[in-house]
Amino acid sequence: MAERKRVSDALTPLELQIMQVLWANGASNVQAVQEGLNSNPPLAYTTVQTMLNVLQRKKKVRRRLRGRAYEYQAVVSHDAASRHAVRDMLDRMFGGSVDGLLMNLLKNRQVSPEKLAELTEQLSREEARQRREKDND
Repeated sequence: MAERKRVSDALTPLELQIMQVLWANGASNVQAVQEGLNSNPPLAYTTVQTMLNVLQRKKKVRRRLRGRAYEYQAVVSHDAASRHAVRDMLDRMFGGSVDGLLMNLLKNRQVSPEKLAELTEQLSREEARQRREKDND
């Protein structure tokens, strides 16, 4: 008996595009998602339907029958999906090391030292704000 393939939690590029349509537009039927993708050439209706069903099996969307068509709604928020994607990339590419990621960004000039200093300052301000909120609770 053939072993069933494990479904990955990670979103493929096409799944991410579909999720972005759902995040932007809310609950949508297959045709609305297809139109929202703005791909050239347009994806076939059946392709979009198949991908939405894959996302349902992954528990990223839920569907509800509305009239004669299913309406799909994102279950996973954009923030949760981005956290998962960043964590996955960090684990796979840098062994979980944030330092490794930051050094790579600096080394490849994707982030300047000045920008990193600015972000560090913003992070310090945010941490101070959170401490004040916690102290006021």
